[in-house]
Amino acid sequence: MTETLPRPRQVSMAGWMIIGGSVLVVATVFETITNLNTLETREAVTQFLSEPPGRGLGLDVSGALLVLRTVSMVAAGCAAVAAVLGWHVLRRNRSARLGVTVVAVPLFFTGMVTGGFLSSVVAASTLLLWLEPSRNWFDGVRPRPEAEAASSGERRSAPSPPAPTPPPTPSQPRPHQGFGTTAPAAAVRLRPERRPAAVMWACVLTWVISGLAVLMMGLSALVIALEPDLVFDELRRQNPELGEQGVTERAVQVATYVTAGIATVWALAAVVLAVLVLRRSGWARIALLASAGAAGAVCLVASVGSVLMVLPAFGCAVTFSLLLRPEVRAWFADAPPAGRDPMHP
Repeated sequence: MTETLPRPRQVSMAGWMIIGGSVLVVATVFETITNLNTLETREAVTQFLSEPPGRGLGLDVSGALLVLRTVSMVAAGCAAVAAVLGWHVLRRNRSARLGVTVVAVPLFFTGMVTGGFLSSVVAASTLLLWLEPSRNWFDGVRPRPEAEAASSGERRSAPSPPAPTPPPTPSQPRPHQGFGTTAPAAAVRLRPERRPAAVMWACVLTWVISGLAVLMMGLSALVIALEPDLVFDELRRQNPELGEQGVTERAVQVATYVTAGIATVWALAAVVLAVLVLRRSGWARIALLASAGAAGAVCLVASVGSVLMVLPAFGCAVTFSLLLRPEVRAWFADAPPAGRDPMHP
């Protein structure tokens, strides 16, 4: 059976480096955004824009800081997704390996705002997942005895497969349940037949948080489009030095529209994933795990500017933990093949 293949040390090293590097990227981005409006950062940005190649970008200080903030948020989201997928890579999930490979590309480039070292570690670790013996392990190919011994110090040769059990002869009665007889232990199904309550709660939380995100982002874009003076007057009241910091009204409008668009598309995608999770789609569960982890990381970073963002971050964390419960994993592991009704009565 391919399920008994030992995990190569190369996969273990790559998976944990992806997880550790991604977590450190999120922590570094959090620190970067916290120090974004400090005097040292503004002086560094001003010096960068006064010399090539920054001079040719056509950005002022406020625009450059807005770009840094946006790129940092994207890096944090990609790193959170990579951390979740890295865990599933260790569980020999081929879809997770493909997903972390896709995410590693934008993470590598956006991670340059944090220095680039950690994002490069994640990208290099992802590459190891496509080389031997990692590739053979994901494909279910048993390594040769010498290769297996090299990847596992205590193994010297490949174990021989167990001998198949011969079928019972016609003269032997089949085991059945009834008076005086019991069914064999192997016939007892240990996996849950009904949908666990944790699955429904995770989907409900996803729909609530996504709905609130769409509502709040839509209202923010609508208000700044219809009553921009009201928004800018409130911003100036909270920060009288806003104009001196180089933050223009146009930059605030563009940032609001872009953020609202990204958040709306993301929230609608999470709603669809939650529906597919209810229909017992294994890949949708992994994608929703990645979405909840990334959204939680983004909300946690955004809580630097607004304490209220801690609430959706907590909701994302609860959704993430619900989808990792043992009964939920067992329910998805026992899903019927494609083409059959995935719902149990």
